[in-house]
Amino acid sequence: MLVDRARKFLLSLLPMLFLLAACGGGGNPGSVPAPPPVATTGALQVSITALPAGTNAAVRVTGPNNFTQDLTGSQTLDNLAPGSYTVAASDVAVGSGTYTPTPTTQTVIVNAGATAGAVVAYGAGTLTLTLSQVGGSFDDPTFVAAPAGDERLFVVERNGLIRVLQNGNTLTVPWLDISARVFTEGEGGLLSMAFDPDFARNGYFYVYYVDPQRDIVVERFSSSPLPNVADATSGLVILRVPHPQYDNHFGGLVAFGPDGFLYAATGDGGGAGDPMGNAQNLASNLGKLLRVDVRGASAGQPYTVPPDNPYLNQPGRRPEIWASGLRNPWRFAFDGEQLYIADVGQNEREEIDIASVLQGGLNYGWDIMEGTACYGTGICNQVGLTLPAFEYEHGPDDVNGCSITGGYVYRGSALPELAGHYVYSDYCRGFLKSFLANGTSVGEQRDWAIASPGQVVSFGRDGAGELYIVSGNGRVYKIVRGPSA
Repeated sequence: MLVDRARKFLLSLLPMLFLLAACGGGGNPGSVPAPPPVATTGALQVSITALPAGTNAAVRVTGPNNFTQDLTGSQTLDNLAPGSYTVAASDVAVGSGTYTPTPTTQTVIVNAGATAGAVVAYGAGTLTLTLSQVGGSFDDPTFVAAPAGDERLFVVERNGLIRVLQNGNTLTVPWLDISARVFTEGEGGLLSMAFDPDFARNGYFYVYYVDPQRDIVVERFSSSPLPNVADATSGLVILRVPHPQYDNHFGGLVAFGPDGFLYAATGDGGGAGDPMGNAQNLASNLGKLLRVDVRGASAGQPYTVPPDNPYLNQPGRRPEIWASGLRNPWRFAFDGEQLYIADVGQNEREEIDIASVLQGGLNYGWDIMEGTACYGTGICNQVGLTLPAFEYEHGPDDVNGCSITGGYVYRGSALPELAGHYVYSDYCRGFLKSFLANGTSVGEQRDWAIASPGQVVSFGRDGAGELYIVSGNGRVYKIVRGPSA
């Protein structure tokens, strides 16, 4: 009887056990969930604004694999192959008027598994820009700068002099003359300067130059009791980076970040394709963005390494390195906690990298990548690399340019319409272009259609935050408001 009751009880449980099994109750300890699919395509959201209702836009999107699509209104393009896409817009006639797009052409990078954005705004823009020459002609100028609030402009000459431009006149006696210690062959020379954030109190400023041994040198000097002449005997070498093989790719900018630390961007050591492998070598300070603390600099200890530098106390890695994978960074800039690095390409692509200044240890890809393309091969390992937020290709006969010249985000007061926009140029093409960054993506790209000043060597900024262009023709130009369109 007891056996029979037990048998009936077990039989009554079978339906319940069946349901539990069907619902996955308990699961199978040996089962492994299938991995999520890996995204291989991305999307591009094109927003078209400011046209009258019922008016069609004239926008064409082109990209990899001969992709072409015409748009008449805002649209999201899905299932796109990763790579660079060009969004080109044309004027639209409405009645007797014409609506002009801004920008007319922009480049957007689409990444797998992500949606990039592009905005085309139609309308009549009111801001135009032009260039106004300041001072006379200089001897191979490379940079201009000024302390915050100072009405003077300091013009750096490649031969080792820094001159003072005051009230439109170049003072006869240079601010500093270190020409005897500067190597000027190839891409060498005195390449930039930076004023200490506390310059008004301590009188310190820093210069970046190449010495006769081809070493990259960052040296600190002091002002003197004379208001427009520095103390040339006050030099204190902060950094010295050996650069023995070639006379190109020295990088060239020294600047203070919003964290109060001193940054210097070095080239990869020269030669095509980084033959010494410096940019990816964390035991070398070449092809890097360096970051040091100079607030207590002395002859015995010219700098200390900030405690959050990514390679501090790591054997075989240089503790000064903040970022790696750079080819020849020709100017970088800070805007708040945002960092912009313009890196000159090898043969095909020019790039701008954008990141938070709080992000140490980023690898910008050279010489694995040139821009968003694998360098020298169709396939490469991109794991751990930070790809550019913006790039442009040289095109046939360098029609788009050959060597990017990085600028600044405008934060002056004379051109409020330009606020927040990053300006840049190209050494070969001499244009003035800008874009507005949103995180690590860009929009509102514009060509300001200025009369070319010639080869654009550098940008600079005065004590009020207004921007300047330094030309290979020896002249310095201020970017100012142009006549009404």
